[in-house]
Amino acid sequence: MRHYGISTTLGAWVVASVVSAQDLGPRPEFIEPEFANAQLGQFLFYDPILSGNRNISCATCHHPDLGTSDGLSLGIGEGGVGLGPDRKIDPNNPPEQRIPRNSPGLWNLGAVEFTTFFHDGRLETDPNLPNGIRTPLGTHMRPGFQSALAAQAMFPVLSPDEMAGHYSENEVSKAVRLGLLTQEGGAWDLIAARVAEIPEYKRRFDELMPGEDITFTAIANVIADFIAFEWRADNSPFDRAMRGEEAMSEQVQTGMQLFYGKAGCGTCHSGWFQTDHAFHAIAMPQIGPGKAARFENHTRDDGRLRVTGHQGDAYAFRTPSLRNVTLTAPYGHAGAYATLEDVVRHHLNPVASLQAYLVDKAVLPEFPGAEDQRPMLDPSSVEAIGDANSLASSNLTNAEINALLSFLTSLEDPARRLGVPDRVPSGLPVEN
Repeated sequence: MRHYGISTTLGAWVVASVVSAQDLGPRPEFIEPEFANAQLGQFLFYDPILSGNRNISCATCHHPDLGTSDGLSLGIGEGGVGLGPDRKIDPNNPPEQRIPRNSPGLWNLGAVEFTTFFHDGRLETDPNLPNGIRTPLGTHMRPGFQSALAAQAMFPVLSPDEMAGHYSENEVSKAVRLGLLTQEGGAWDLIAARVAEIPEYKRRFDELMPGEDITFTAIANVIADFIAFEWRADNSPFDRAMRGEEAMSEQVQTGMQLFYGKAGCGTCHSGWFQTDHAFHAIAMPQIGPGKAARFENHTRDDGRLRVTGHQGDAYAFRTPSLRNVTLTAPYGHAGAYATLEDVVRHHLNPVASLQAYLVDKAVLPEFPGAEDQRPMLDPSSVEAIGDANSLASSNLTNAEINALLSFLTSLEDPARRLGVPDRVPSGLPVEN
């Protein structure tokens, strides 16, 4: 591999030798959005105008104060009030269920290597398709999205539990219930029309796209530009050590040697962002409602199997990047583990950890009637998740686990550039 400015100190030599064995590949390339686009995207990211009931923004589940996630194992979207662990059920409009998957962080999604999104990868770049993006909408997907990042950012607005609202609460949720999503006059058009009616948004879009209508794809593209600009996190102590700008402590170096050596973490958490962008079944506990349709009576989440239909993909989920992993708790597709140490220990013996799991390791806001532990009380469900496990057990001492955790802190770069705006053009409240 190429070495980048490695210093002559012993510490830098250790970094170079350990990481060269892993071969991180070429340095990442990033989307470089126009600043005016990112500024406009910032407003829209924090503006509740995009939600059916005008009460939830993208930032509700992806807030910078919470590591660009929400600090919860399974969040509450529509029907909730408050931010992060303080979010509670709105007694005047209670939700039907928790959001079934953990809210992922948004770090470095502007790097061109990120082409697969969501825990199951159901949205991804596919140059073989007419629009270059494969999505759950199939042939109903609209053209005009500049990237898979832009496309994925706009799916939560179609989810009744996340942003659209329930059943007949508003015109957007009504359209979603009728299956009118991307069609002319459907949910996406209704949201775009709202934005177009706000003078400041109209003026800003006119400046960027003179003579063009404000479309849903245009909204998505500037939000993607904001995400790419705002949360580029490639100046961590790890990065600076690789550039020869500073040395790592002995504890961090030990953790790195374990990460890329004995512990085997680098097998899946590879590359500059510590992810292979692939899907693996590692016996992660299942909690919450699972990915079941409203007419189904199960709490399974089959992971990648739901996308591919291949039995070998059962209970496999996308390898998350470990950049800023110290900031993005809880962990796992269902947020089963509230602490980084707990999820690291799970990797040592996944099946045993699965079998011993208790839901009190999660962070779940009070939700009367929720059967959060139900999947783990079904022996056949636990057995199926365990049988799909592909991760071999390993032995690490407590001291080695502490060293690994120290290395993971070296991946932290809580980048924030534009920050949270004081206001948004709709005049609706900004969550901060």
